[in-house]
Amino acid sequence: MTNRIPHIFSAVLILLAACSRPEQAPQVISVIPEPAFVQQTEGVFHLDSKTPVYVDFSDSAMLRSVAFLNERLQKAAGFTLDVIQDDPLDHGTEKGIFILNAGWKKEAYNLQISPSRLLIEYADGAGLFYAIQTIFQLLPDAIFADSRQKGVRWDVPCCSIEDAPRFSYRGMHLDCCLHFFSIDFLKKYIDIMALHKVNRFHWHLTEDQGWRLEIKKYPLLTEKGQWRKETVIGSLNSGFYDGTPYGGYYSQDEVRELVKYAAERYVTIIPEIELPGHALAAIACYPELSCGLEDHYETATKWGIFKQVYCPKEETFKFLEDVFDEVFELFPSELIHIGGDECPKTSWKQCPHCQALIKKLGLKDEFELQSWFIQRMEKYINSKGRQIIGWDEILEGGLAPNAKVMSWLGEEGGIKSAQQHHEVVMAPYPKYYLDYWQADPESEPLAMGGPTTLRTMYEYNPVPEVLTPEEQKYIIGVEGCVWTEYMPTPARVEYMAWPRMCAIAEAGWSSRSKDWDGFTRRLEKHLGRLDRLDVGYCKAFYDPFIELHKDTTYSKIATISVDAPDAEIHFTLDGSTPTGESPVYTGPFVINRQQTVKAGAFRDGKLIGNIKYKNF
Repeated sequence: MTNRIPHIFSAVLILLAACSRPEQAPQVISVIPEPAFVQQTEGVFHLDSKTPVYVDFSDSAMLRSVAFLNERLQKAAGFTLDVIQDDPLDHGTEKGIFILNAGWKKEAYNLQISPSRLLIEYADGAGLFYAIQTIFQLLPDAIFADSRQKGVRWDVPCCSIEDAPRFSYRGMHLDCCLHFFSIDFLKKYIDIMALHKVNRFHWHLTEDQGWRLEIKKYPLLTEKGQWRKETVIGSLNSGFYDGTPYGGYYSQDEVRELVKYAAERYVTIIPEIELPGHALAAIACYPELSCGLEDHYETATKWGIFKQVYCPKEETFKFLEDVFDEVFELFPSELIHIGGDECPKTSWKQCPHCQALIKKLGLKDEFELQSWFIQRMEKYINSKGRQIIGWDEILEGGLAPNAKVMSWLGEEGGIKSAQQHHEVVMAPYPKYYLDYWQADPESEPLAMGGPTTLRTMYEYNPVPEVLTPEEQKYIIGVEGCVWTEYMPTPARVEYMAWPRMCAIAEAGWSSRSKDWDGFTRRLEKHLGRLDRLDVGYCKAFYDPFIELHKDTTYSKIATISVDAPDAEIHFTLDGSTPTGESPVYTGPFVINRQQTVKAGAFRDGKLIGNIKYKNF
């Protein structure tokens, strides 16, 4: 990065930082995701109502980012900062915040903070916005409070930060079909994403269990397709249902509102319209879109994969093109997600039209028919100036020429796509699937599978080593996936997503080498921010994770771990509750059938989480 500030001015900043003495002990810097370079120096920069903000020029993007800073200060500190448009270099002896456009690569920023000045250099609107997000994390946690906080000194530790993203695509997904979530919750979801420099919201809007997007040309999609008559209780094969109709959809006005809200926070919303599978809700409204092999179609009431898929005939393509025309009007995103996953071929194999089409086109089988289906839709979507991205099943039968791939079936799809020089977003299950248990399943509510722990997500490398350096360039980002079969409420979504999404966000942004111990130290501080923001994250961070491994018929090997740094695990085997005086866990040990492992994490002899236990 090229610094356009005169060397003398930079030298003054360094001298001021070196010669100053802090008025109080500065907080330890604990930013998530971790910046590319951080160097803390002595002293603090103090913010108060008299602190001016100097900008070299003003535009809507710059003013909006400063407004976010002022909005938080007004709410938590009770004051705002005056914004002065003038050359910041003309105020070299004054205290204040100085904002300069440095013209670097997209989303990059620098912070140079001394006791008398807070200098922000940024590349573009997104870079300035991310600089402000970092400043929020440098301030006391109280900046995230929703009411005025008395007695707080609004100090920023003196430091130098240089930062830029590792990947251009840093995504978070939310399925709103299996369960529906309000626009207010989605705004909160996007706010938390933006704090973590996540810039893509993948919005899953159509499914077998409900169609959630208003399409004016096809009103039945929301009049009827939003509803399922009841919902399965428990797992998909339980056989029990609640007997209660369930629905919900987003009007086009609500979509426009959310798209604008997200864009102001540099989050692009990528809509997903599933094809050719996961189409039962649409087919229930318009049966002519199916292969016509059944007398009756209705929106699915349980989870899973269904054989009723779109039939590749002209009526279907006309329907999909009409739907996408309205999608294009609502979503400015260049990328459009077309699904492409879990499309059973049962109906196509039995359908006279599909079999005749395979023969007419000279295709080998139904997998090549799916590829032809997707390629036809890609041509239409490309003709409107958009690009498609799909789950890695779109590789089956041949990949569409311009398609990007979201690799969810492990890494294989991503590897194959990158080797074919197609861009890839890594979202592999279970590594980046947030619907999997993050703690002991025996003590957690129902989830899709797992467990997939915080540490597993943190330590995963989204760039497969098998790829050559040239092929690795086609890995353009990462995404955390939130499927909501077992997440009926916003509280449950937050519990499953955070803090594990912090690890995925860091993988997407930070180019630093992984350091689990350093991450957990920063994360523990960060949890206080999530508390202030009323994010109902999982607190398993402080709880022991007990695993019993196979040994003999009469014995198992026990291992215990905890995420919280500097914690000491104490345990018992006789059923009693562990205390600070109980034995300390130092490594794997053997238990027999009569023993129960109970464990707790302690600091300075005090329990910091919950007591957990496991029986043979």
